[in-house]
Amino acid sequence: MNSLSRKLVHAWASVGPRFLPFADVATAALPLSRLLRLSLFQVSVGIAIVLLVGTLNRVMIVELKVPTALVSVMVGLPLFFAPLRALIGFKSDQHSSALGWRRVPYIWMGTMLQFGGFAIMPFALLVLAGGGQAAQAPAWIGHLGAGVAFLLVGAGLHTTQTVGLALATDLAAPQSRPQVVGLMCVMLLVGMICSAFFFGQLLADYSPARLVQVIQGAALTTLVLNVVALWKQEARGHARRAAQQADASFQESWKLFCSGGHAVRRLLVLGVGTMAFSMEDVLLEPFGGEILHLSVSATTTLTATLAFGGLTGFAWASRALGRGMDPFRMAALGVGTGIPAFLAVIGSAPLLSAPLFAVGTFLIGQGAGMFGHGTLTATMNLAPKDQAGLALGAWGAVQATCAGLAMACGGVLRDTVAHATDSATGYHSVYSLEVLLLCATLVAMFPLLRPGRTRGA
Repeated sequence: MNSLSRKLVHAWASVGPRFLPFADVATAALPLSRLLRLSLFQVSVGIAIVLLVGTLNRVMIVELKVPTALVSVMVGLPLFFAPLRALIGFKSDQHSSALGWRRVPYIWMGTMLQFGGFAIMPFALLVLAGGGQAAQAPAWIGHLGAGVAFLLVGAGLHTTQTVGLALATDLAAPQSRPQVVGLMCVMLLVGMICSAFFFGQLLADYSPARLVQVIQGAALTTLVLNVVALWKQEARGHARRAAQQADASFQESWKLFCSGGHAVRRLLVLGVGTMAFSMEDVLLEPFGGEILHLSVSATTTLTATLAFGGLTGFAWASRALGRGMDPFRMAALGVGTGIPAFLAVIGSAPLLSAPLFAVGTFLIGQGAGMFGHGTLTATMNLAPKDQAGLALGAWGAVQATCAGLAMACGGVLRDTVAHATDSATGYHSVYSLEVLLLCATLVAMFPLLRPGRTRGA
């Protein structure tokens, strides 16, 4: 190798740690290739989120003419299992299968539930919408089938993500666990961005047959990605301190977790802030289609814009937090970014400005990413010893539950106001409420931002 080649290799090797927030996470025991392969389960979760929250809610409302309130409830059904995430994480901490695994059985069970829900979902949605031969079927069959499909996907999604994150923390060294969790969240956003572009292209020429193909393709992709992600990740039969963990019940472990610094207030801030950033999730694409007259492909691209905003916010937060920034202040900056973002979305309707709508959507994602990273990092910093899985489960339970409630309430509020006034006012009422919730989040967060508070205390 000549002198020039050696310089080029050295320069390329130094690029990663300097510019990539998670390039220094890899170790000899956990190389970056293995870590990235494990993160594929987050890609499958991102596919499910985009399909449920983005593409399907637009198709159900605009193309299939399903009432917005019913769509909001259906999309919120996967969050029915969200409160169980803390319990799922705790059980996987103590589980001991005949094959010597703790995490793998739970992740596999979640994968199969998700696969089954996607397999029956397109047919249930077509029956739910009626029309054609589906009009001959009783209405309750469509409601029941769609409800079961969304519930199965929800149960699988929450199980897979909770236990997958716990497995990632198991494999990582203690000092790098927060960074590994951060990488997993970034891969979630990468999955959302890529799948949004793919779904937008595949559904550019919408038809019921194409909808069936897309959803069933997502089911198969989920299965393949999760199998590859799990392959030879968790060792069988190594020491797990099962006897020590068996002495502590879930109630005792939960009490210990809540006794940490401002645990209840942190969960309250997380819940209110999540609701503020989530009420518009099922409304952004219908708003773009109904008010700004954008196509299915264009509104699906907006989901990618939202995810890309989240990716930039999360990456910037990772860099700032790695330099010692207080995670609560990072979360507060995310809330501050969200307020003008929603005002931009509101202003795009009277101006009929798609670019302003896109900018607001990007900033919503960026603010949500900063807020999510700040609260997640604070949770990891304050987690009691040997309770990282429970801490992740608690964070995920509050975050997912509040997101589901917010999406359902947002759809109902939009329909109620629109029925009394007009469609644009219905959307604006939801966005205005989100601005108020963001202000309430800042008020609740104030004691966590007091001067002199040490990081992680």
